[in-house]
Amino acid sequence: MKIVCLGDSLTYGFGVRRSKVWTKLAQDKLGIEIINEGISGDTSGGMLSRLHTACDKSPEAVFIMGGVNDLIVGADLGTVKSNIMAMTHQAIAKYIDPIIGIPVKINPENVKQDWAEFSDFNRVAEEVEKYHHWVIEFCKTFNIKYIDFYSEFEKETGTEAEDLYVDGLHFNERGNEIMAEIFCRSISSFKK
Repeated sequence: MKIVCLGDSLTYGFGVRRSKVWTKLAQDKLGIEIINEGISGDTSGGMLSRLHTACDKSPEAVFIMGGVNDLIVGADLGTVKSNIMAMTHQAIAKYIDPIIGIPVKINPENVKQDWAEFSDFNRVAEEVEKYHHWVIEFCKTFNIKYIDFYSEFEKETGTEAEDLYVDGLHFNERGNEIMAEIFCRSISSFKK
């Protein structure tokens, strides 16, 4: 099986050695090919424009997770929804199984100071929560597979979660290990 992971810095593994990024850890554990097409700072519109490149790699599935950067720069949540929906249906049209990843919560109190001056991260956190609910409804309506990192990460980590962020948005190596565990568990459950 081959999965292309299309996303932003959370998919790319910002600030973590390539061998410790969750996509690499998941590939090693599952014994399948996982191609990391995450780009730090990318928006859902950028991901939409790159979807054809991901599909050209002939994967059985494309994992799609993004939208937080859109919200950071002040884009409307409707823009994110529209782009995620477009990517999902375009993948289906190419006979590629879409899997939507729901981004984890952000931790506004620990966002780097220069980033915190750039955007209202409390507003972004609220929008990410709304997005979480929308993705679940969208996926249930269209019978699309999804991985709920938003809820699962919190269940997995509890009060430890704060210690796994390096900057309120991105994870350290242990956070990437947990992302990989959630991803592997979900992919294995899809095969049943």
